[in-house]
Amino acid sequence: MKHIFTITLLSAGLLLSSCETLNQTAKVLNQSLGTPTATEIALGLKQALEAGTNNGTSRLHAQDGFLGNLAVKILFPPEAQKAENTLRKLGLNQLCDNVITSLNRAAESAAAEAKPIFISAIKQMTIADATNILLGKQDDAATQYFKRVTNAQLTEKFKPVIQNSLGQAGATKYWGEAVSRYNQIPLVTDINPDLTSYVTQKAIDGLFIEIAKEELKIRQNISARNTSLLQKVFGYADRQGS
Repeated sequence: MKHIFTITLLSAGLLLSSCETLNQTAKVLNQSLGTPTATEIALGLKQALEAGTNNGTSRLHAQDGFLGNLAVKILFPPEAQKAENTLRKLGLNQLCDNVITSLNRAAESAAAEAKPIFISAIKQMTIADATNILLGKQDDAATQYFKRVTNAQLTEKFKPVIQNSLGQAGATKYWGEAVSRYNQIPLVTDINPDLTSYVTQKAIDGLFIEIAKEELKIRQNISARNTSLLQKVFGYADRQGS
């Protein structure tokens, strides 16, 4: 009799636990299936973009954030790639590798400067902007918005930081040595591209590539929607696009 009573209690407990789980699941589904207000859309999108830009800039700011990421790794400027090939044929592989490493280190140092610029752009985003971004047909609509409203600020902010970082990372020294060695080769056309402008633009391009990845993740990966507001807003966007 005692065993029967124990089994009954266990069964009741399991039933209650199961009911509680079902209720929680139903609550989440109800939240994700609701229709958000315009204000909720704006808040949800801003929440997602703030998390995405934090993740993207933090990844790039870390050591090897640029150097170890083939999608954003900075190589010799296009007009100097012939020079790189020539220098490598002359056995100057280490010098070329030092140039590439130092260019990427400079970009990694500067990446942190982007975060407050993106956060400011997110705060200034209107409800109409947010709705258009969320319900637009482009998976990178938010990234395109950032390009429009932050590119000039990023260039202005990045350029002096990059210039300073190039010196600290040794890029100016290595680049100067590489250019000097190449320009000494008979019959070659001298090269002297604007290294600061080149690395600045490549660093900004890399930021937008990483932010586009974060945007795509929140749009396509349900598990990335880790708040009830994100579930509701992006669940609504999913239904509108289906």
